[in-house]
Amino acid sequence: MLIGYAMCGSFCTFSKSIAVLEKLRADGHEIIPIMSAIAHSTDTRFGRAEEIRERISDICGRDIISTVEAAEPLGPKVKLDLLIVSPCTGNTLAKLAQGITDTSVTMACKAHLRCDRPLLIALASNDAMSANLQNIAGLLTRKAVYFVPLSQDDPAGKPHSLVAEFERIPEAVTAAMEGRQIRPLFV
Repeated sequence: MLIGYAMCGSFCTFSKSIAVLEKLRADGHEIIPIMSAIAHSTDTRFGRAEEIRERISDICGRDIISTVEAAEPLGPKVKLDLLIVSPCTGNTLAKLAQGITDTSVTMACKAHLRCDRPLLIALASNDAMSANLQNIAGLLTRKAVYFVPLSQDDPAGKPHSLVAEFERIPEAVTAAMEGRQIRPLFV
């Protein structure tokens, strides 16, 4: 299966997301890596951007798409079987819900969805149950959009935060390819 694997700037979840990327590749999937400009270029306490890019490129065996122009063919010309956004930030989620296409990740999603192929979102957002709740609801009603099950990572300290259960991405891939949403969504 040809999978697009997009990463946004929820840097604290990169290690979990990259572990899933490695598993998908080990399972024999061909993967096209995509990163938002922020994820592609920002050094954080969770790692240096250059080292993260090198690791992702090594896993996938190809260069990372990081521009709007390079992402545009991922739909009509490059026919992905599935596109995963892992992690998907609240900012990117809001843009997807509102049809805003101004990053490599949002362009990849738009181009992919115009062909009605499955988009799987592994959300990591501190405002998922406040400012972004309406965007989750809106995307749940869209054709071919699926979510990895979500849970609160710190209900007391971050009461509005939801984070995907990244280890369930392979299960969610199977479900999305069958046209179904894993339930329960919120665990």
